[in-house]
Amino acid sequence: MLVIVQNLSVPFDRRVWLECLALVSDGHTVDVICPNDRNEPRFEVRQGVRIHRYHPAPPTSTTKDFVVEFAYSWCRTAALAGWIALRHGIDVVQACNPPDTYFVLGAAARLTGRRFVFDHHDLSPELFRSRFGDAGPDSATAVDTERGSRTGSGTDALALRGLLWLERMTFRTANVVIATNESYRRVALTRGGCDPDDVTVVRSGPDLDRVRRCAPRPDLRAGHELLCCYLGVMGPQDGVDLAVEAVDIIVHDLGRTDCHFAFIGAGDSYYEVRALASDSGLDEWVTFTGRVPDEIVFAYLSTADVGLCPDPLNPLNDLSTMNKTMEYMAFGIPVVAFDLVETRVTAGRAAVYAPPNRVGVFAKELDALLGDAPRRRQMGALGRHRVEAELAWANQREAYLGVYRSLAER
Repeated sequence: MLVIVQNLSVPFDRRVWLECLALVSDGHTVDVICPNDRNEPRFEVRQGVRIHRYHPAPPTSTTKDFVVEFAYSWCRTAALAGWIALRHGIDVVQACNPPDTYFVLGAAARLTGRRFVFDHHDLSPELFRSRFGDAGPDSATAVDTERGSRTGSGTDALALRGLLWLERMTFRTANVVIATNESYRRVALTRGGCDPDDVTVVRSGPDLDRVRRCAPRPDLRAGHELLCCYLGVMGPQDGVDLAVEAVDIIVHDLGRTDCHFAFIGAGDSYYEVRALASDSGLDEWVTFTGRVPDEIVFAYLSTADVGLCPDPLNPLNDLSTMNKTMEYMAFGIPVVAFDLVETRVTAGRAAVYAPPNRVGVFAKELDALLGDAPRRRQMGALGRHRVEAELAWANQREAYLGVYRSLAER
């Protein structure tokens, strides 16, 4: 098996890493090609998985940057894939998006009697729209939803059409598609024209063998009684700025000063939101950790009273499952979120919901939950039970391996 991922390095990409370990445990040989964005060895064998890393492209901020990144990463990946094919042989290519550019390697695999699996992590057209805006008067017919839309330029319109074409070609080239939730599956069936029998939902559930509570650390509350945590990427579409605005309302307007707020993670907006918090006079109540080891993350989540999901309504977020939501639930932490389609599907009664992008209501819902310990405990227990019963990786692993077993049977 050759697994291709461009968005994150492995094993930092937890979904891809769990998939690789599942394949190895099922008797397959696994090679992974990914960027080296964490200064790790260019090649290593870890837990039976052969990992091939290349130097990543520079950070992207414009449409041109994205094109350059896609082209550079594709060429590096293709070169490594050719070397692996000659050295070890390849039976199946699994491409994880974004971007949707690896269908060409998938087509080459199919032409030589091999199989191509598309692991659909992100809706690339919606991701583009969420970062750069809608693109042209006909874009409404090209995507599923108009919730949270904006207006973009003519250049963006051309880029969006290109992304839709790449997505369509990837769906058409794949023997089978793995979708992360039912909304993504609907896209595969409608925009992609896939056969329902060829699309399987495999959620990115937490690995409960790894994600475990530890003893709470009161020092992480920084002298306050309560702790709220945000965990995840801090990009323009992730709403961390909205979370900081909510903290500002809670502290300065609602007068709650007994809670500390920890923002765990990094991304393109990291320094921007740190500056926003400082400019808002929140240094006493806010900590930004940057990327930290798992043991620090687990200590924060084992201490936290509430988890924050400030993802704003936009074309991508509305249809995407947020990993942080499931990780909060795995630690028995209640969630405050904006009311998005897949966030509600994931969290159910383990979260309280504010109308999309209404920061003032989000702050009031959070303030009310912080003041109600019995409700927090009840919601946390509901979330943990849902993870154990359905969302955990142990419950998704068989569906994932079933995709490969069905390919073998064919």
